[in-house]
Amino acid sequence: CGCKGIRSCLLCEGPEQAAPPPQVPGRGRRGGAENFTYCPATGLAKGNEHSEFDGWAFPFPGVFLAEEFISQEEESEIVELMDRDDWKPSQSGRKKQDYGPKVNFKKQRLKAGSFTGLPSFSQKIVSQMKACSVLGGFFPVEQCNLDYLPERGSAIDPHFDDWWLWGERLVSLNLLSKTVLSMSCDSEDSIQLFPTLRKENGESGEGGSSCLLSPRLVPSREVSVAIPLPRRSLLVLQGEARYRWKHAIHRRHIESRRVCVTFRELSAEFRAGGRQEELGKELLEIALSFQGRPV
Repeated sequence: CGCKGIRSCLLCEGPEQAAPPPQVPGRGRRGGAENFTYCPATGLAKGNEHSEFDGWAFPFPGVFLAEEFISQEEESEIVELMDRDDWKPSQSGRKKQDYGPKVNFKKQRLKAGSFTGLPSFSQKIVSQMKACSVLGGFFPVEQCNLDYLPERGSAIDPHFDDWWLWGERLVSLNLLSKTVLSMSCDSEDSIQLFPTLRKENGESGEGGSSCLLSPRLVPSREVSVAIPLPRRSLLVLQGEARYRWKHAIHRRHIESRRVCVTFRELSAEFRAGGRQEELGKELLEIALSFQGRPV
């Protein structure tokens, strides 16, 4: 496998780890399960029914979700074209295909290297993104395909995507199966929750007030938010969801093969007026030629 350091997968952990540990519903981050679920219709993170936060919610900005972004036929064609190229072993039971410049994040060095552009099949995807209001002016300079399988214990630990190179918006297309993106926050501050409608007769809803409950403050570290990702959905993270909340995919949320296509744009340093504007122009020209092979 491709695991290094503290990361591991079922291949390197051995057969005794083949069955994931049982999860206790509603136990929040301490028990492994998320205690809030994101609602695309309202933009709220709502407390899960069996958690201590049932009946509470808070605004969760910076998330855009477009369901059925591509058709089933388009999905089949994209994955078939991906599978014609090799998948390289990656950490935590994943496999990957990279289309992007050569980067040393530790030393903050960047060059084109063997980068020949994004793959040809992505040209249509990028064109379709223009219809999304939150993706105006989005020009991807890097694409990463990740392959997840439950047999490998595929997952990705909570993390932030790099801020030096990658810009405001992270865009991911979820293929082949549904999953959940788990959001967590290590900030020392608190989150203000407000009660959703809970009438005295026990009914609940979205508006009004019943018991006149006051807003409630909870430490950010005690909160985790599940963002359900349907098959063939497009997800955009920006703002607080990009820079304040870490994102992860846990093993328990990989039920069958899942392929994720992530597109990243350049940060301000590599865009017009930035210190490395010329290098950014060069890389973007290569990327949008759509003639690339995995590097």
